[in-house]
Amino acid sequence: MTEPVKRAFRYRFYPSDAQAAELMRTFGCVRTVYNLALQARTSAWYTERRRINYVQTSALLTAWKKTEEYAYLAEVSSVPLQQALRHLQGAFTNFFEKRSAYPRFKSRKKSRNSAEYTRSAFVYRDGRLTLAKMREPLDIAWSRPLPKGQVPSTVTVSRDSAGRWFVSMLCEDASVKALPTSRAAVGVDAGITSLVTLSTGEKVVNPKFEKKDRAKLARAQRELSRKEKGSRNHDKARTRVARIHARIADRRRDFLHKLSTRLVRENQTIVIEDLAVRNMLKNRALARAISDASWAELRFMLEYKARWYGRELIAVDRWYPSSKTCSACGHLVARMPLNIREWTCTACGAHHDRDENAAKNVLAAGLAVSACGAGVRPQRRVSGRAAGAEAGSLRRSAGQRRGVGESPSTESGEAN
Repeated sequence: MTEPVKRAFRYRFYPSDAQAAELMRTFGCVRTVYNLALQARTSAWYTERRRINYVQTSALLTAWKKTEEYAYLAEVSSVPLQQALRHLQGAFTNFFEKRSAYPRFKSRKKSRNSAEYTRSAFVYRDGRLTLAKMREPLDIAWSRPLPKGQVPSTVTVSRDSAGRWFVSMLCEDASVKALPTSRAAVGVDAGITSLVTLSTGEKVVNPKFEKKDRAKLARAQRELSRKEKGSRNHDKARTRVARIHARIADRRRDFLHKLSTRLVRENQTIVIEDLAVRNMLKNRALARAISDASWAELRFMLEYKARWYGRELIAVDRWYPSSKTCSACGHLVARMPLNIREWTCTACGAHHDRDENAAKNVLAAGLAVSACGAGVRPQRRVSGRAAGAEAGSLRRSAGQRRGVGESPSTESGEAN
């Protein structure tokens, strides 16, 4: 990797009363400017069929500050307000390029409280960070040092629903370099009982953090439901619920970081399933367990860490029947209900653990794609035995081209 990686370093901090008040005002102004600009752009299009860009909304911001109604916008730093307009421009760009839905208005109660400062709006010196409009530096808990000699290019301050304050500093990190090349490759099959099953036969147990705190969370939610909305007791009960959710999310994120880092460090090639998690969440019986497993977050971590460290991440087609394909001979079984965790191939007599067999097939499919660019979508109009023979041929071809041991065929996006 030739260019240094830009990396965000996130820390908790503990603002004074004056700093907290200033930041809360800034959060409110950022939200107001974002909503006003979104309303202006939407209105201009529907009434005049005219598009407004960032430069025009920036001019509107200057005009809003001069009005009596929005004069308070001039009391906070102008940089976070300009950044809000840039974020809105990015949201519209994503919408026009069909990467996301139409931008939505920010809610005072539901939206994330955050403000972004560029270098002109903060001073970082000798490990002390001072934001615009503040006299004293932030009281930051430095859990790890910033890269030596680096000054943040942007600083984002946020407050979560549990009342915790965070500051995120974006820096170049020269320590992130490509790892030595390895011949190791692994297939990863996502599941619920086992969070992931590797083609090596290893099963990583799903910690089920939400399930562990479910009783405590239910009790806190019942207490919240009894409080009068708008009262201080309601706010305290809501914060207790938010803290439990935050604890669950923090432990899950920490576990996924450790797992993804380990997989990237130990393997040159990682093959995963291209799961449609959003569609799978429509299954009411499994939605809670799937959400707790957080497969999408794991994939996201693997993607950017693979880029950082010079690894290859391959996602096989979600429809490839890895669970139903024999990793020994390529025979394709007609049906494989979720309650069947072990099965014996009727063609070759090999006995399989469902998840381990799927992981082996995922690996073989990924290696085939990497070696020869072959597709892994199953041939749906041929017989199961013919499809199995083709998959077996694909597997052998991949093994010969890459010099990798006897790896199997390919898989889909099933929740095994």
